[in-house]
Amino acid sequence: EVITGFLYSVLILAVLQPMLHDIDTFYLTHNYAPLVVLLVHVGFSLVAFSLDTWSTSRGDTAQALATAAGAALACRLNQQLGLQPDPPQEALPLTLPLIDGALLTRSIMRLLVGVAVLLAVRAAMKAVAIPLACKIFGVPSDDVRKARQHAQVELAYRFMVYGTVAYCCAFLVPLLFGFLGLS
Repeated sequence: EVITGFLYSVLILAVLQPMLHDIDTFYLTHNYAPLVVLLVHVGFSLVAFSLDTWSTSRGDTAQALATAAGAALACRLNQQLGLQPDPPQEALPLTLPLIDGALLTRSIMRLLVGVAVLLAVRAAMKAVAIPLACKIFGVPSDDVRKARQHAQVELAYRFMVYGTVAYCCAFLVPLLFGFLGLS
């Protein structure tokens, strides 16, 4: 499945490559883009989950799609709020900064803060996601392992947890870096 998935990805990218700029512009600027992002990613996940039997690779596919959806929504919000503008044309090509103690310290601090925040968000979402998904779909939540065998619970779990982590990674953590002076 992994090799087939990779080959499908190459094929899809080859077909979509000429349209990537238009797709990116749509995602970042169109009013209905958030709805389209969610519908497309959840739709692809439903297709993957509806195939013959559930497998860990299908769960990984849903997780990748949830991550992509969360990142796409965060990038759109960054664009809407003007938080990550493109560098001015005269600043291109970008040059590498001098690697000194201050840069290394800031980089290590960004790593530690970013990882800590993302791990905390992931832990919080994991604690909330299964009971919430079970409540939504009317599945008993007393046995988490058994509850996650229901495709709708597992799919909702993956989207809630990993969509939120990706959203935080692309939107909230960079905001926190700016607030802490680590940008």
